[in-house]
Amino acid sequence: MKYKYTKEDLAFLKNKRATQHKSTELMTGKTCVVSGSTSGVGFEAVKQLAKGGANIVLVCRNENKAEDVKTLLLKEYPIQADVVVSNFSCLNDVRKAAAFICDRYEAIDLLINSAGLHSTKRHLTEDGNELVFQVNHIAPFLFTMLLLDAIKKSKQGRIIQVNSEGHRFGGLKLDDLNWAKRPYIGLRAYGASKTAQIMTVKKLTEKLNGSNVTINAMHPGGVRTNIGSNNGWLYRAWLHGVVWHSLKDPIISGEALYYLSAASELKETTGKYFNLTIDEKPMPHALDEKVREAIWEKSLELAGLPL
Repeated sequence: MKYKYTKEDLAFLKNKRATQHKSTELMTGKTCVVSGSTSGVGFEAVKQLAKGGANIVLVCRNENKAEDVKTLLLKEYPIQADVVVSNFSCLNDVRKAAAFICDRYEAIDLLINSAGLHSTKRHLTEDGNELVFQVNHIAPFLFTMLLLDAIKKSKQGRIIQVNSEGHRFGGLKLDDLNWAKRPYIGLRAYGASKTAQIMTVKKLTEKLNGSNVTINAMHPGGVRTNIGSNNGWLYRAWLHGVVWHSLKDPIISGEALYYLSAASELKETTGKYFNLTIDEKPMPHALDEKVREAIWEKSLELAGLPL
């Protein structure tokens, strides 16, 4: 039976044009860990956080770029900044990064996972997972779980998973997460990773009930980023020659992430999906409770965490 979209399902069309919330509350001295922070959404986020007085842990796969960002932040703002090198296509890298951070910082006030990938072709990681699913979902899931004890030590810890309206592409099949049984379609593989992430956000919300930690997902808006630049010249030409003209400056993503990170009115808001700063209902397939339970168990398994 073909699904009929409701008015609520199509709210994202209005929300992306809505006036967004902003916060001027300071985050002085707070420790903020941000993955994917050398470009695009993550880069704009760390600039806003540093402007607000937060100390930044830059988690990136390119050390040279990360050092450049660190230098920029320290030149502009009186904060502390560290670089942790980690490639999310390797789960052992994620484990090492998490162990280093937990050893260096007793408490973490904010975790933003913004590293992301889109691929037009199917690739498998050395861990045996489909690349996009690992980078966009399994790796940040593992990173979050490994840092959770340190986040709980914050007075009011927050976790933000940078998600996407791309979850609307669907594609999540529990018996074929690696796309071995069907033709690989980049947009649907991307949608599968983002759908799984929304589901585990919802599940972790339940497990964090009664704690001082909130977790939310957010779509960073239709903005210009380098996601997809790993693909071939034809895709890159289409992205930069056609699509970019309709996209906005990623500064709006940084401002939205700062609001979600700093606003005191959100201190107890958890388990939500935001379109920038507007509370929005994900697509029904991302709210399937039966699949949610299954993908939670599968995510633990793929991340090498105890069930």
